[in-house]
Amino acid sequence: MIQHSSTPRIGPGSLFVIAAPSGAGKTTLTRMALAQNPHLALSISTTTRPPRPGEQDGVHYHFVSVETFKQMQAVGEFLESAEVHGNFYGTTRSGIEALLREDRDVILEIDWQGAQQIRQIYPESVGVFIVPPSFAALEQRLQGRGQDSADVIARRVANAREELQHLDEFPYVIINENLDEALAELLAVFAAARVRLDNQIQRTQSLMASYLNRS
Repeated sequence: MIQHSSTPRIGPGSLFVIAAPSGAGKTTLTRMALAQNPHLALSISTTTRPPRPGEQDGVHYHFVSVETFKQMQAVGEFLESAEVHGNFYGTTRSGIEALLREDRDVILEIDWQGAQQIRQIYPESVGVFIVPPSFAALEQRLQGRGQDSADVIARRVANAREELQHLDEFPYVIINENLDEALAELLAVFAAARVRLDNQIQRTQSLMASYLNRS
């Protein structure tokens, strides 16, 4: 007998939570997937960290002051929020739910702490953890970016060791050793989630009802 979740759905789209230690390639893989899959949309997080070279406000993040962030937090604007590497990050609820209703598959790029919060609110969300092939490779990638000092890189590698302790909280884990292979695996996760029964019922309710008519 086919069963589907009784959890109220926001819309036919899927919500993906993608986490990774800094330098594992999460942002690169996400941008490549967005370019290939027209159903995908990226949730733009709000952060108090300063922009990196080339980052634009409203495109990569919503950059705000700590004071503004805490004001937003106080009035309940964030679906989830966390402090990471000394900066605050948060995800607003309204933007995500609007995209889900439009049958877009929404990607959240957040850390494992935020993922835990999202699972409590959206148990049907799909978690993906991107991991490097080794700690040595992770350190080399961080050095290759040329964006952080040696002290910052050392701290990020140390934080990665803690973050990777939570990879078993995610149903999908992708080892980003070969970028093309990792991208193919990520796109496969997106494609599989899109045709879950609960999503198809939301998307084509009349058709699914006609097939499931057991009278």
